[in-house]
Amino acid sequence: MDESAGSRAALEFAIADAGRRNARVRVVSVFPLPEYGPTVYGSGAYRMETTPTLEQLTTGIEQSVQCMVREVVAEQGSAVAGLPVDVQALPGAPAKVLLEQARRADLLVVGHRGRGGFASAILGSVGLQCVLHAPCPVTVVRPAPQPVPEESPAVAAAVVPVPL
Repeated sequence: MDESAGSRAALEFAIADAGRRNARVRVVSVFPLPEYGPTVYGSGAYRMETTPTLEQLTTGIEQSVQCMVREVVAEQGSAVAGLPVDVQALPGAPAKVLLEQARRADLLVVGHRGRGGFASAILGSVGLQCVLHAPCPVTVVRPAPQPVPEESPAVAAAVVPVPL
């Protein structure tokens, strides 16, 4: 779970599906292990160096994801009210962590980033790794397409009359 449109779509799907099946949802946000080094704030006499701990990072990410979960639950209304939703932030490689978590799941829902094609083959795809290796069914959710502005050339070309 991150702040991408694909992640948001996956969260919406997972909560709606769990609401229909009266199931528990576990939302997992995977983040890379930080390279620890001091971060410097301020200058002169007010200079302060801090390094966030793994616990601080985990707590911050979990709070952010819980906020998104509350938004989605509020948008979906009474159909998902009271649905048990657990949030976990875990460090590591996304595909590896999600596949580990999938061992205890009936369904794994992941968002589609939209890169696709050749870039996906070179970069590797978390969704593809999950589909190929998960011990449970996997649903890959695409975000809703973005509307094309009316003044765009594509729309203008679509409304030009064609001579018969």
